[in-house]
Amino acid sequence: MKTLSFTLLLFTWALSSFGQTGKVLDNLSLPSKLLKSERKFAIYLPPDYATSERSYPVLYLLHGAGDNHTGWVQFGEVLNIADKAIREGTATPMIIVMPDADTGRRGYFNDVKGDWPYEDFFFQELMPFVEKKYRIKAEKRYRAVSGLSMGGGGTFMYALHHPELFSSACPLSASTGPITLEDAKKNLLRNNPDIQDSTVANYYNRHSALALVNNMPDANKKAVRWYIDCGDDDFLYEGNSLVHIALRKKEIPHEFRIREGAHNWTYWRESLPKVLEFVSQAFHQY
Repeated sequence: MKTLSFTLLLFTWALSSFGQTGKVLDNLSLPSKLLKSERKFAIYLPPDYATSERSYPVLYLLHGAGDNHTGWVQFGEVLNIADKAIREGTATPMIIVMPDADTGRRGYFNDVKGDWPYEDFFFQELMPFVEKKYRIKAEKRYRAVSGLSMGGGGTFMYALHHPELFSSACPLSASTGPITLEDAKKNLLRNNPDIQDSTVANYYNRHSALALVNNMPDANKKAVRWYIDCGDDDFLYEGNSLVHIALRKKEIPHEFRIREGAHNWTYWRESLPKVLEFVSQAFHQY
């Protein structure tokens, strides 16, 4: 009788554990002194977050142009995909933070004029806020960044600017920034007709993935694990391919994937499970 009761208890526990789901909150916010506004963000909490007392690794997942912090929730199906990956054991339970970079101005970088410091907001306000409010392991090994299109550009820049903060970076269909200095000048002149050449050069060296890779110190070559993914029909193929070639020439370890597909959510929903698996390798100590 005791054996039967114990078996039933285990069966009930297994069913309840299998039925657990994660939770997404997509209308959260924090005050930003730097951006002088209330900033929205969404967060995914893994299935056992509410029932455990442990802390979790974190993935910062960045949306593309035209979306906001709800993009990965609504179109990327982050809840279902992350739950499935965790349930099947291909990803470790993690917290996923999705900030809004589409309100006020669009983008993840500091404005060239210095009056919209979004990147400063991300590192000085958003990251400390969420890593204090939620049970997040606030160490490089347990922190990763990924994003699509404009968010892929943010992924490149954030991990290249701060290799001491991220164990893995996964840019998807990324906007890699200007390929040449002339491209940077042409882009900046549209809204800044009086911009100085020295300012253009500084901005290019700071916001071109190609320039950042080419200028990477040898000491940083293995600081971040890279997974780069871009569809064969994606209009951003050139920048991603050139960054891959630059990484190869510099002998910087990375994974580079070209799959069948274009610049759309069908492609990125298929990318996300691999991203979760890739970042989990570092979280697990590969």
